Amino acid sequence: MAEFLCKVADGSGRVFVQIEPAESITEARQKLSDRGLFVYSVRPRAGLLNDLFGKRRQKMVDGNDFLVFNQQFNTLIKAGIPILKALDLLSERAAAQRLRPVLGEVRRLVREGTTLSEALGQQGVFPKVYTVSVLAGEKSGNLSGVLEYYIAYQRVTTGLRKKLISTLIYPTILICTATFIVTYLVSSVIPKFAGLYTDLNIDLPAATRILLAVTVTYRPYLLATIALLAFLALAAFAWSRSERGGLAMEKVRMRLPLIGETITKFQFAQFCRTLSTLLAGGTPLVQAMETAGGAIHSRLISDAIAQGAQLVREGQSLHNSLASTGLVPDLALEMVEVGEASGSLSAMLASVAEFYEDDVNTLLTNLVALIEPAILIFMAIVIAFILVALYLPMFSLSVGSQG
Repeated sequence: MAEFLCKVADGSGRVFVQIEPAESITEARQKLSDRGLFVYSVRPRAGLLNDLFGKRRQKMVDGNDFLVFNQQFNTLIKAGIPILKALDLLSERAAAQRLRPVLGEVRRLVREGTTLSEALGQQGVFPKVYTVSVLAGEKSGNLSGVLEYYIAYQRVTTGLRKKLISTLIYPTILICTATFIVTYLVSSVIPKFAGLYTDLNIDLPAATRILLAVTVTYRPYLLATIALLAFLALAAFAWSRSERGGLAMEKVRMRLPLIGETITKFQFAQFCRTLSTLLAGGTPLVQAMETAGGAIHSRLISDAIAQGAQLVREGQSLHNSLASTGLVPDLALEMVEVGEASGSLSAMLASVAEFYEDDVNTLLTNLVALIEPAILIFMAIVIAFILVALYLPMFSLSVGSQG
């Protein structure tokens, strides 16, 4: 049973926060109301790891379930069914069962007079890009059209994410396989050979002595070093979750050869794709920039775009504000300037996003093409050294006995 953090008030007007166990937000709200409490807000309580790293957000609704929900919702809206009735149907019959209680809460808020975008935003599980898009659709009276733009955006971003993951699967399998093989040899095979050679009391070749010294004699130091490296990695990860640490790690990643360029282009492509979707849906430019910048995982780029949005608010053009960040490629700036001059900024941003998405795919393909043989060669060298070092005394002993 999940736990929910609830802000409530009692009959005397005292406002306080308490933790309520329940199966869903709707159930938690109902249990509190049954006890005579006035409920201000209900949200899932963050877990232990989220508390440890200072994150209070629950997992965002994303992926295929979210795409299917939007397709169903848009189909009902296009058919002329009122929003409240559509939410009634989806809260009971949505393909993704985990969305049903959330949609039930959205339906309750809309029935009480809350706008759809506000009700979605209060759940804390929908992407900011989505809630802003819905808000633009409500203001323009074209909710169905905005949902179609967002569905197209979802399909492209989900497809790109899947392609990136599939590209990295094989190198990951190679690394895991190599780690498993080396771990098995070091922990199980080598100690047995070390005991055998001790019983035989023979002179060992230099390669064998080095191998046994590292993996047997100095094993406690080796394990301590691995544990220390793991602790440092965990500490670096925890530090990267802080504001200062996150920016420092971003700067380091941006300076890495090839990897830094790939990360920058991927994040900028994501920004252009999101901004294009928001503008096509009718969201004002400044608000669209702030939302699209906030959707980027890179804090460095996100902060730079926020500064660019401020410049646009002060009257500068989009391409000048992006140029001031120092992070946007010259070609992209020229394309954005052409889009502004021609009045087709949304379409031009989509073209920029597509161009850099293809570029990122090419860079990743080339990177993986270099990494895969490097991993295979490294695996072959390490395993060959271990096997040769283990069996070399056997060969020497066999030759000596024949002589």
